[in-house]
Amino acid sequence: MPSYSYKARDPVGKSVTGLVEAPGTSQATKLLRDKQLFVVSLTEMKEKIIASMVARFKRVGFADIVNFTRQLSTMIVAGLSLPESLTILRTQTANPAFGRVLLDIEHQIVGGGNLGDSLAKYPSYFSPIYVALIRAGESSGTLDKVLARLAETLEDQREFRSKVAGAMIYPIIIVIAMVVVVMIMMTVVIPKLTDLYRDFGVTLPVSTQILISISTFFVRFWWLVIALGVGGFVFFGKWRKTPLGQRIVDTISLRIPLFGELQKKVILVDFTRTLGMLISAGIHILEGLQILRDSLGNVLFRDAITEISQKVEKGFPLGDTFGQYAVFPPIVSQMMRVGEETGKLDDTLSKLSRYFETESDHMVKGLTTAIEPIIMVVLGVGVGFIVISVITPIYNLTSQFK
Repeated sequence: MPSYSYKARDPVGKSVTGLVEAPGTSQATKLLRDKQLFVVSLTEMKEKIIASMVARFKRVGFADIVNFTRQLSTMIVAGLSLPESLTILRTQTANPAFGRVLLDIEHQIVGGGNLGDSLAKYPSYFSPIYVALIRAGESSGTLDKVLARLAETLEDQREFRSKVAGAMIYPIIIVIAMVVVVMIMMTVVIPKLTDLYRDFGVTLPVSTQILISISTFFVRFWWLVIALGVGGFVFFGKWRKTPLGQRIVDTISLRIPLFGELQKKVILVDFTRTLGMLISAGIHILEGLQILRDSLGNVLFRDAITEISQKVEKGFPLGDTFGQYAVFPPIVSQMMRVGEETGKLDDTLSKLSRYFETESDHMVKGLTTAIEPIIMVVLGVGVGFIVISVITPIYNLTSQFK
């Protein structure tokens, strides 16, 4: 968005200079007039080409939303008005793309709009849950409390995601390195050894013949391997988005040993934490379930929530209804019964979320501990096969010279 350098006079006639961002000169002039400034001159500032290109490719990330929520909460609690807070956050943000988003939101607020509707214009940045909570806070006059709770929840989500992602870094690096080493062996090392064996007429064992056949295929048809890999990846991605593909993949993913249970725990952490936050903000349980349904990353959980919502709407108890679906462990229905009986369902869900988060932490640590020896065994078997296949013909060759 263009920046304009302006010279203006305030209501008492004092000269004022500064910068303003707006889509065009007319919008910039209107923005200054809304601040009771009489525009004397308005000059567009030309951005540097490199900075402009970098800003164009920069995107708004989850960390930007988390920091924005925490900072906005702090400013609102401190007594600053919403437009003032947005102006400060816009000028302080290091992400130009997010700065443009905040500028548009600020303009809508100044024009008489509300924060919830302004955020709803950017569904890729602000989820329906986020928007629903903001609207609930505005309608109840508790925006400061909702923002504070939302900031804590987002910070917990960021920390939890970083733990899970950090635990997966080591295995992923090992697997990538293993694939690279195998590719180099197959395309560079093995072909040279094949020529050596052919020149000396060595009788090759079965393992070496298999290795040479694989290497020959990679060398001759590397383009086919790449094409099949890319095509398979694209096809799987499109098939994964179909209803049948999504159901099959989500069902299998939950049945994978260790990984499936961890994925279920991660979904339950977000589900219980977010539902508790929605209820504490004054949103009805049925509306909360409908809002939360689309944010779940597994079709089995989404189907279960749809059926649960229908049964709760007919008057069935919430705890008993959750107990009818295997994707939710028994502790969920038990704790929900306690929450319904005590009238503190939001607190119960928050405690349940912390329980699942603790369980997930233990599973991540256990999974990391289990994956390392498994990778080492697989790597050892693969390296052993290659070494035996390479060394055996060389040993036979040296034996012939004795």
